Amino acid sequence: MSVIRKLQQQLTGKERTAVEITQEYLDRLQTLEPKLQSFLAVTADKALDQAKQVDAAIAAGTPLGPLAGIPIALKDNLCTKGIRTTCASKILAGFIPPYESTVTQRLADAGAIFLGKTNMDEFAMGSSTENSAYQLTANPWDTDRVPGGSSGGSAAAVAADQAPISLGSDTGGSIRQPAAYCGVVGLKPTYGLVSRYGLVAFASSLDQIGPFSRTVEDSAILLSAIAGYDNKDSTSLKVDIPDYTKHLKTDLKGKRIGLVKETFGEGLDSDVAKAMDAAIAQIKELGAEVVEISCPSFKYGLPTYYIIAPSEASSNLARYDGVRYGMRTETDNLLSMYKKTRAEGFGPEVKRRIMIGTYALSAGYYDAYYLQAQKVRTLIKQDFEAAFKDVDVLMTPTVPSTAFKAGEKVNDPLSMYLSDLMTITVNLAGLPGISLPCGFDQGGMPIGMQLIGNVLREDTLFEVASAYESATPWHEKMPVV
Repeated sequence: MSVIRKLQQQLTGKERTAVEITQEYLDRLQTLEPKLQSFLAVTADKALDQAKQVDAAIAAGTPLGPLAGIPIALKDNLCTKGIRTTCASKILAGFIPPYESTVTQRLADAGAIFLGKTNMDEFAMGSSTENSAYQLTANPWDTDRVPGGSSGGSAAAVAADQAPISLGSDTGGSIRQPAAYCGVVGLKPTYGLVSRYGLVAFASSLDQIGPFSRTVEDSAILLSAIAGYDNKDSTSLKVDIPDYTKHLKTDLKGKRIGLVKETFGEGLDSDVAKAMDAAIAQIKELGAEVVEISCPSFKYGLPTYYIIAPSEASSNLARYDGVRYGMRTETDNLLSMYKKTRAEGFGPEVKRRIMIGTYALSAGYYDAYYLQAQKVRTLIKQDFEAAFKDVDVLMTPTVPSTAFKAGEKVNDPLSMYLSDLMTITVNLAGLPGISLPCGFDQGGMPIGMQLIGNVLREDTLFEVASAYESATPWHEKMPVV
């Protein structure tokens, strides 16, 4: 059952108060933090104040918002007025935004309760949450392993029930990959469906905010609350937002599911392959027709992404110069202050991507790298467009393997980048994608299945995901922390 529905039934039935629910989550959160380190900041006072407001609304008979009384964790790259927002970087240490992001404002308007800000890879650059300047988040299923990234704190918090739901951001798989590693549901919406106003930018043409949850229905509820046009975001889409919970199904009769053949075969862990075979059989049993689809340009997604994303990051991160906000290294002249502030404020991975992006955009190399990458991006989009003429949803593994041990790939960035192999093309094409648990490997670590939808067809994604979830037990499994 949906965690949100269950909590709201308890609230409206007056079995529990919002304050009691919030305090219970805060207590569990604090108990598990020494082991997991999912949170960079816990906003207990704010959470309890918000909970009191919900209880007062219930007592007064005031109509409640769709997330009234529901605690939520927020990735630390979402600006929250009056609450420190660091992007897990030293260069933003102590930064307190003077404004609220559109998404967090919509959550507040819907009655949600803010538990705190979650750990992440610095400026969302990474696949393991090991690039945080402050702490290492552990995977609740095995604390020696990473939770994925860059939204590892948000994924771990939901997996360990430190929060019933959370928000992350996804630039190349940063919601779906940690969702797979932590055994939860993670949704990356269509580009432009959710406002990016107040999301600290990494790569502006790729970034998108989305939910983590234990069930598909919870993700549908949360997306309905945060999606919609925003005139503060020039890339925001003017589209009607449906009630996504009306698109939850228990069978797949009439649906055509395409298996992207380039994501199966060499390089796929044997346990992941077995879990995917079982998931395919289950989807067929639910009435769907499963066909093989080829997306020839899929294999070019990784190199394309690692030209475009660092190029945009190089531009976006130029603003962190020690002048306007964040840390400043005091020196005797302006140029030296710029250099020392950025040298001391940014971590190794952020510096690496800034240098790659600056090189790709430099005179003499722009045409050879950045322009070519944009052309390949168009080919990737065209492959997806052709595929969706034949099928309703595409299916791939979310990640080629399960979560790796902390420190295992920290000195091998290319190996780390391969963690996002299956997810990157979805961002390049601006499509929606969802990861949901589909089994465990022999070591007891979760395995994720990715479903990819056409532009603005989150409704179809929810139909397929909910039908699969209703027929399988994986979403009911929880780690013992």
